[in-house]
Amino acid sequence: RTSKIRLNLVGHRMGDVGYLDHDGQLYFCGRKAHAVRTLDRVYYSIPTKSIFNAHQKVRRSALVAIRNGHDRPGIVIEPHPQFWPETEEARRRFELELRAIAQGNQLTTSIEAIYFHPSFPVDGRHNAKIFRDQLGEWATKIKRD
Repeated sequence: RTSKIRLNLVGHRMGDVGYLDHDGQLYFCGRKAHAVRTLDRVYYSIPTKSIFNAHQKVRRSALVAIRNGHDRPGIVIEPHPQFWPETEEARRRFELELRAIAQGNQLTTSIEAIYFHPSFPVDGRHNAKIFRDQLGEWATKIKRD
């Protein structure tokens, strides 16, 4: 299999997913490997995390696959340190705020699993590369416990 594709021009497969709208605008959806495929649809990392990252207390978020028979989408939130929910009540309020954001957008209405993580596992060479597979495994174990 080649890494080159031919449409009306030659492109290079990079593992990224995106689309052109009817006006010719290119939208980047994230890495193909970071997509979460469920029975109903496919969730892409960039549009999903941008919805949750709009919350002022969120430093960053990551879409993950919760694996238990079939994949379900989950979102892991890394709050800004000063907003870490120290009590169960603070965690519940923060989660309710995030659920309200999720319900306000058709891309995220069916995301029910929300987790808080103090510090995402990242590639030491560049802090932007989040190890979503590790977060997904962690979240899956949390849900079972």
